[in-house]
Amino acid sequence: MQRTSAEGPDYFHKVVDCQWACPAHTPVPEYIRLIAEGRYTDAYMVNWKSNVFPGILGRTCDRPCEPACRRGRVEEEPVAICRLKRVAADNKEDITGRLPVPVAVDSGKRVALVGAGPASLTVARDLAVLGYQLTLFDGEARSGGMIRSQIPRFRLPEEVIDEEVGYITGLGMELRLGERIDSLKALLAEGYDAIFVGSGAPRGRDLDIPGRQEAAANIHIGIDWLSSVSFGHIEKIGRRVIVLGGGNTAMDCCRTSRRLGGEDVKVIVRSGFEEMKASPWEKEDAIHEDIPILNYLVPKAFTHENGRLTGVLFEKVRPEYDERGRRKLVPSGEPDEHYECDDVLVAVGQENAFPWIERDIGLEFNEWDMPKVDETTFQSTLPNVFFGGDAAFGPKNIIWAVAHGHEAAISIDKLCQGEDIGERPAPQTSLVSQKMGIHEWSYDNAPANDARYRVPLREKSEALRNVKLEVELGFDRELAYSEARRCLNCDVQTVFTESACIECDACVDICPTDCITFTDNGEEEDLRGRLKAPALNLEQALYVSSDLPTGRVMVKDEDVCLHCGLCAERCPTGAWDMQKFLLEMTHAGGCR
Repeated sequence: MQRTSAEGPDYFHKVVDCQWACPAHTPVPEYIRLIAEGRYTDAYMVNWKSNVFPGILGRTCDRPCEPACRRGRVEEEPVAICRLKRVAADNKEDITGRLPVPVAVDSGKRVALVGAGPASLTVARDLAVLGYQLTLFDGEARSGGMIRSQIPRFRLPEEVIDEEVGYITGLGMELRLGERIDSLKALLAEGYDAIFVGSGAPRGRDLDIPGRQEAAANIHIGIDWLSSVSFGHIEKIGRRVIVLGGGNTAMDCCRTSRRLGGEDVKVIVRSGFEEMKASPWEKEDAIHEDIPILNYLVPKAFTHENGRLTGVLFEKVRPEYDERGRRKLVPSGEPDEHYECDDVLVAVGQENAFPWIERDIGLEFNEWDMPKVDETTFQSTLPNVFFGGDAAFGPKNIIWAVAHGHEAAISIDKLCQGEDIGERPAPQTSLVSQKMGIHEWSYDNAPANDARYRVPLREKSEALRNVKLEVELGFDRELAYSEARRCLNCDVQTVFTESACIECDACVDICPTDCITFTDNGEEEDLRGRLKAPALNLEQALYVSSDLPTGRVMVKDEDVCLHCGLCAERCPTGAWDMQKFLLEMTHAGGCR
């Protein structure tokens, strides 16, 4: 193998697995260390720069960072990265003086933002400070999009939304709320230099099965029903409720139903429990609130009597796998099952709806009736129209919408400045030694062995009485410190200097995970099998030195390294050093 090149941003970035997995590339270990130091406001601002909504995401993020967490490789549970983000939000001081200020000089460029959800708000946050004239349109009377309309208040309090959305709208822009865009052609005619569409995936999928029309009064589309609850239009539901679907929307529907009078609430899913799209913690929360989840049942018909819903008839199915391991559901041969209910909430998926975009304006759609959007620039086939969030590639989580917004803002800024939008700005990186003495480091390199701490919950009997009462109480400062200490500081890298190495193998002897090996070089597949501990994770690169005086090379398996620093402490020549790698994404305007 060739010597590992760690000169560019990607090698060490990928070693910081949590940050690599985060769509917005939030510097996770950096803000966790700040929390451990009690510097909550600084931790909040690190988050605010990258993911824009720390308090919101600290309660609702889909947590792609946590499955990637290195702590999860050495014990069962990863660090509670998401809930620590909330700690920063809950304990920060007033940040008003630390928010950016719009430039005094008007750029003369006008940008329209369709939809006031997380993608559009991110674009607005990045462009407002560059002097752009921004106009934010939304059909609802208050901004926030799906953050406000679809996430129940017992998960995300209104005041958190108001605060973090307010930080953005307060940067200076024209808010045209309660004004729905009915024609993209008409909007284009208003002469905006760029238009960003962040209108989400506003239409819930329906079920066209017998009885749907006859019992329509008590069959509700899940996301529409959640919106009606959020805006106070619905305050109760029947005693017996069936929720159809296995995603996070279904979990929100069933838990909301429990708070609005549903005593017998069931979630019924066509797939197996493990295959459900809902996050594991969302399923756990539903089960904790005494909501059973029934699997491998496919709805066949809504039963009704005298125009009123009486229940749902289901066919029992089982999984069957072909020779390639692909699964399909086939009838089990067991009798159909009927479940009585008073109301049904259909949460079987969401889809985009673009009836307001004319098909004769040069904007191309694909075979799924989605706009053709470049996955890097977020530009459509109309050069000055961009898409992001759920409107671009279908339903995902808020953090993905934020990532889309950052990239679209770069594209819009470059377009308006006459630059090539295909040339993306490189992230800013630094690599700085953490050495303070022979055996001292400027970071805590002795992480706790504690198991993951559980976030305190409100008493169930109290929580189920009020649809607006937040269930999770969050970590207090003491628990937050304990959880923060579980972080392995993966951004503090083990950096090897061949010229200083005397091949004494002291680092090999002291390494607690056997991740360092001095051996003859070879092809990667061969080399991975000859290490002191075989390197089995092919997704994580090996750290390989150039040839040493004996002809051997140093090979480190980054996959199992704990970044404990023992190799650097033990090395008699300083060939190993612990250096903090910090990567910050460059946003709009930062490339000039």
